[in-house]
Amino acid sequence: MTADVIPQGASHLRTGARGETLAARYLESQGLVVLSRNWRCREGELDLVATDGHRLVVVEVKTRTSTSHGPPADAVDRHKAARIRRLSRRWRVAHGITWCAERFDIVAVLWPPNETPRITHYRGAF
Repeated sequence: MTADVIPQGASHLRTGARGETLAARYLESQGLVVLSRNWRCREGELDLVATDGHRLVVVEVKTRTSTSHGPPADAVDRHKAARIRRLSRRWRVAHGITWCAERFDIVAVLWPPNETPRITHYRGAF
């Protein structure tokens, strides 16, 4: 979801979209190529799908403006991780990829109002 199609009053969606854009730019600066953003199917959505040239890198982006509810990466529990793994199989099928090496990452963005965002990249997080 891009920032220009987010309904008024949905600040958490706007924060998430900004974090995903920042995460995609960060990953590209690290040499990854982003293949899909916000890929959706009936079962859910993948935030970012990228490649490092050797494997598929499926990235869950978590953006928060504070740590009052814990660090952003803590939002990815074992149920969320399992769902992302299932969705990655759907993505591969939809793109005609029967098998490839995969890595599952989390990019946590902590972006307090009027401050510089902090990015933490957890490679192989789950």
